[in-house]
Amino acid sequence: MATRVSYPVEIKMKAIEMRLAGVPVSDVMKQLGIRNRTQLKVWMKWYREGEIHRMEQPVGKQYSFGKGPETTTELERLKAENRFLKQQLDLLKKYKELERRWDQKLSLPGSNPFEQK
Repeated sequence: MATRVSYPVEIKMKAIEMRLAGVPVSDVMKQLGIRNRTQLKVWMKWYREGEIHRMEQPVGKQYSFGKGPETTTELERLKAENRFLKQQLDLLKKYKELERRWDQKLSLPGSNPFEQK
């Protein structure tokens, strides 16, 4: 049994999308065949910190900050950046919608727990 598993970039990005959509970690791991929960946490950390270039690095290889593999073309890099920015926008839209619902809920009479009676 191999101790180090290399996952394709597509699996990593799909896992991140599923987590952002609220899918539980165990379900993501089961559906995508990810063995280690910590691995998913590392990918999410890279995503949050904008280090999506690290998704392409092979096991045991760490690139210098801001650099991806030498084989990445400008077009591939721009596509990855575009995908990242679209995901950021989707996340912000979801947050705004939740915030709007929360504000609506608080504006209903008797629903604000902080209201003075």
